[in-house]
Amino acid sequence: MSTVDVRQLPDLSSDYPLSPAQIAQYRETGHILLRGVCTPEEARVYREVILDATMRNNRETRPLEERDTYGKAFLQVMNLWSGDEGVKKFTLARRFGHIAAQLMEVDRVRLYHDQALFKEPGGGHTPWHQDQFYWPLDTPSTVTMWMPLVDIDATMGSMSFADASNANGFIPTPNEISDESEQFFGDYVAEKGFKVSGGGAMAAGDATFHSGWCLHRAPGNTTQRVREVMTVIYYPDGTRIAEPKNEFQKADHQVWLNSIAAGQVADGPLNPVVYL
Repeated sequence: MSTVDVRQLPDLSSDYPLSPAQIAQYRETGHILLRGVCTPEEARVYREVILDATMRNNRETRPLEERDTYGKAFLQVMNLWSGDEGVKKFTLARRFGHIAAQLMEVDRVRLYHDQALFKEPGGGHTPWHQDQFYWPLDTPSTVTMWMPLVDIDATMGSMSFADASNANGFIPTPNEISDESEQFFGDYVAEKGFKVSGGGAMAAGDATFHSGWCLHRAPGNTTQRVREVMTVIYYPDGTRIAEPKNEFQKADHQVWLNSIAAGQVADGPLNPVVYL
């Protein structure tokens, strides 16, 4: 548990209103980059909290050369908010939930889970994939916030997206994030002629938001600095649980959704309302 005084952490409850043009852009492409979602000072303070929690909870100790493609992509530590009051204040922030609500065009938003994604120096690429491949949620309207806690650019692994690739929902593939998904979806993006955008520089506190069905990837980290990123996943309140379609969704159903029966509302103890 962090020793930080939570009362001294910056308040993240203020609104971040989006324009109709920004909402339309997200609706059209399935993703959007928003500048200054956190101020530089807010990003600095919460970076210290999230970095501390991530390092305390990280269980990956193998050198990069001993890991598979997924393992080389990043250190991944999930659900930090449930064990750290400082991270909780970040993950459950009303400001972020409000942005998610605007993009999904709903009134109430729940948390699915958070995860730190730290791409180490020399860390590998993150293959093409769809996030919602892993989630047994019966809705097309999920959104992930991806926020760097340090300044980044393409040499550190900033994100690229296939514009409008979310339009048809799930793209049938048996492959999780892997070399196979990189090949399969790389060919798919080329075949469909999707424009690939993003991948540029982001300041600490900027954030991308993308649909759960939007194809995305990131290159490796060729620098000597860690790409420190925090992500938070949201879905509309009232969403029901789908019958799990693969082993990953079965695991998520147990871990994040409290094994609530398929067809019931996804409102377990780890899925609080973060905006209403």
